[in-house]
Amino acid sequence: MDQAEGLRNIIKQQNQRIVGQSRVITVTSGKGGVGKSNVAINLALQFRKMGKSVIILDADFGLANIEVMFGVIPEYNLADLIFKGKEIKDIINKGPEDVGFISGGSGIAKLVNLDSDQIKRLVYKLSELERLADVIIIDTGAGISQSVLEFVAASPEVVLVATPEPTSVTDSYALLKALNIFNGFNREDTKIHILANRVANYNDGKNLYDKLNMVVSRFLGINLEFLGIVPLDSNVSKAVMKQKPVSMAFPNSPATKAFEEAAAKLMNVEAANSNKSGIGRFFTNVLGHKKGMR
Repeated sequence: MDQAEGLRNIIKQQNQRIVGQSRVITVTSGKGGVGKSNVAINLALQFRKMGKSVIILDADFGLANIEVMFGVIPEYNLADLIFKGKEIKDIINKGPEDVGFISGGSGIAKLVNLDSDQIKRLVYKLSELERLADVIIIDTGAGISQSVLEFVAASPEVVLVATPEPTSVTDSYALLKALNIFNGFNREDTKIHILANRVANYNDGKNLYDKLNMVVSRFLGINLEFLGIVPLDSNVSKAVMKQKPVSMAFPNSPATKAFEEAAAKLMNVEAANSNKSGIGRFFTNVLGHKKGMR
């Protein structure tokens, strides 16, 4: 039995103890500076308005965008759960509107070095999130690093954020191209939504999607779904300066309305393949990729 198979068996045993499955949605981008973390936070707030309990896992380690935008300094992060014996409840921080968030810190980067006992603890503890959240949003780093690809490949649902800038479009394609050959990615059980951010109007956003989808469909064989647009809105930058999400600072702004529509559309979309659903299975895939690469 190799390491990857042993890991899968460990996590399968842990998953069998958990009742119910959280919906896991990963938010990513091909390049930085396109508003990815802003999207993750505002989608979370819109899910809360729908009555869903939400936890964000900040997997963009080193930048701490979620805590900065929430204006909250976390006492503990994922590394404290793995290496210092903290419990899940200790590392979940509370943001606005009771949105929970977990700071990745350096813990995620160290996942590849975990022994079997640490893996058992990590997966069992993270599986407790199934009881605490209806929706878990993974906010990845930007670009095509190994860690980003691991999280995207492991996720049943992905929101890829792009802007009309040519570099954003080409970098989005580069991310999808790298994902397409990444060990563990299966296009059949992954829904990839494109959200056009900072566009002048709906037509510009739809054109962005159409161009990207045409190339991706032709050369990669990946089906993309159009989630919608978030218009260029000065209220977003004003909200960032206030360290408040635009959904709270400017609830009637065009951007907030767009986030409402995007969240509603996600809730109305049938969840992706159940073989990858739930936070336990999500980390089965993440850790499986890492161990498989060793």
